[in-house]
Amino acid sequence: MLEDFKNAFSRYNNATIQLIIINVIVFVVLGIITVVGDIAGLSSGLSWVHLQFTIPASIQAFIHRPWTILTYAFMHGGIGHIFFNMLALYYFGRLFAEYLGSDKLIAVYVLGAIAGGALYLLAYNTVPYFIAQNGTTMVGASAAVDAIIVAAATLLPDYTFFLFLLGPVRIKYIAAFVVVVSSLSVTGSNPGGNIAHLGGAAIGFVYVKQLQAGANWGAWVTATLEWIKGLFKPRTRVKVSYRSERNRPEGRGRASSQSSSSSLSQAELDAILDKISAGGYESLTKEEKEKLFNASKK
Repeated sequence: MLEDFKNAFSRYNNATIQLIIINVIVFVVLGIITVVGDIAGLSSGLSWVHLQFTIPASIQAFIHRPWTILTYAFMHGGIGHIFFNMLALYYFGRLFAEYLGSDKLIAVYVLGAIAGGALYLLAYNTVPYFIAQNGTTMVGASAAVDAIIVAAATLLPDYTFFLFLLGPVRIKYIAAFVVVVSSLSVTGSNPGGNIAHLGGAAIGFVYVKQLQAGANWGAWVTATLEWIKGLFKPRTRVKVSYRSERNRPEGRGRASSQSSSSSLSQAELDAILDKISAGGYESLTKEEKEKLFNASKK
């Protein structure tokens, strides 16, 4: 299993599976902690651990735990909760990443979580109806997943999924159903969760519209993750040595030079293809697009 996890995180353009794995691991680990705590009679103490990851309704409590604006989106309240969230993430996430790449999928997930959490805090600290509800905390990836659902539907509104018992359904109607149900449920049994759903859905729509207009709202998410990854990459020292051309036979020198040029060209091409897999064609620079075009004519 560890090898499978390593392979999942080493593959390009595999953010959908990576996000699912992270959510499942967090769910299982916290579940084990809860069971052990209940058996050992430490449930009251371990509840403090959960509070460090769940977003509170009170703005005063949130100020002391600001990281929960993101961590709550990796926690779930039960098996049914995580199952349906991950099922939706799998189908819509794969579709989204296929067209725009993994970096943008992760960006939408993060932006959806932040937007959902922000709208939840805003409602429970400014709207009298929700203040009277005495909300405590919220968990779940629903806001982040709804952001991906609406983003995919905004990007490819007529793409069709075949749903059990319903047959072919265009994803714009699936997204509309999600938004309408959440809107009608903000005064139901889970008002905070449904408010967060609407926040995530809104940012998913805006993100794609801005992307189509040439503005990437999630660029800072990608840059932050790349910086974090760079902290864990070992730095290799490059040793440069020089060899005099006079001491090298003329024929060998030419053959070596040609081979080096060929391998460099192939390495550049591989790097460009890897970049397309990770971030989509539009992530290439103008120079890289020209190189790829020239290579395709050979």
